[in-house]
Amino acid sequence: MTEELKSNLARILFEKKEAGKEVKQKEIASALGVTTAQVSAWINGKTYPRAVKLYQLAKLLDVKVDDLYELKED
Repeated sequence: MTEELKSNLARILFEKKEAGKEVKQKEIASALGVTTAQVSAWINGKTYPRAVKLYQLAKLLDVKVDDLYELKED
């Protein structure tokens, strides 16, 4: 059995945009002190933020840390 994390960031950002509370990748990068390329990699599931950044990201997006990623089992 293989386990991996699935990013929910794209969905969360889309839902924020639809609700009129858009948060852009550039704003996330600036707030967290990372590059927009890192934020893009997090969204696409190519890399994952460290624990501290996960909590900062969840706070910025007003979601729970558990909402950002889910464990996908194959």
